[in-house]
Amino acid sequence: MAPITTLSRVQGFGVDIGGSGIKGCMVDLEKGELIGERIRIETPQPSTPAAVYGVVADIVNQFGWTGRTGVTFPGVMRRGIAYTAANVDKSWIGTDVDAGLERLIPGTVETLNDADAAGLAEMRYGAGRDQDGVVLLLTFGTGIGSALFVDGHLVPNTEFGHIQVDGEDGEKAASAAARDREDLSYPKWAQRVDRYLDVLEAGLWLDLIIVGGGVSKKADKWVPLLSTRTPVVAAQLLNDAGMVGAALAAHERDQG
Repeated sequence: MAPITTLSRVQGFGVDIGGSGIKGCMVDLEKGELIGERIRIETPQPSTPAAVYGVVADIVNQFGWTGRTGVTFPGVMRRGIAYTAANVDKSWIGTDVDAGLERLIPGTVETLNDADAAGLAEMRYGAGRDQDGVVLLLTFGTGIGSALFVDGHLVPNTEFGHIQVDGEDGEKAASAAARDREDLSYPKWAQRVDRYLDVLEAGLWLDLIIVGGGVSKKADKWVPLLSTRTPVVAAQLLNDAGMVGAALAAHERDQG
């Protein structure tokens, strides 16, 4: 990363769009930490592009940010276009998210998949730092997000939450939402996660798996119960990872 200093720190701005909330904050890109308090606003319902754009613009403007903004989206993103939409309104599909946001906020926009953003943050600042080989970050939440890295380089837009496990999407049985919905104990849920990881490992020879999402805060209750051949560690940036990774992606795009 180029040593460009603003007020003695390399700064960026990240916004994390989720199905239930939209979060944004300034980011110290030297440390991979938020600067000050983040702002979180409930995701509008219905979560149409126009409604969400308005919330993102509100958050950016509250901070007075005018540079390039990194924005995560819960779906496949290619060149600013949303190709899928998980847990938000389906009218997003085919939408030019970059252009929609740039009409409302002062600077330019860099959009990327939410799990990819979290993975970038973990690989630069967290559990994957200095890790070579093949690394997979999995975020366990409403679904299962994934980000795959080969020698530190992102393979964008993987959707391993939808890999078939015993005839259905893996996330239907192994997501954190499934644990909550079925009131599973951590040992019972760990068996579900184990089965899901077994299927992944049948096709991927990984060097490290990083597990994120809210359940990573209680990794001690379930990660030691897993029987994977791949080492599994908890993510370190937790709920800040999306904002940090988005800001990092935007900054690095500016550096060319």
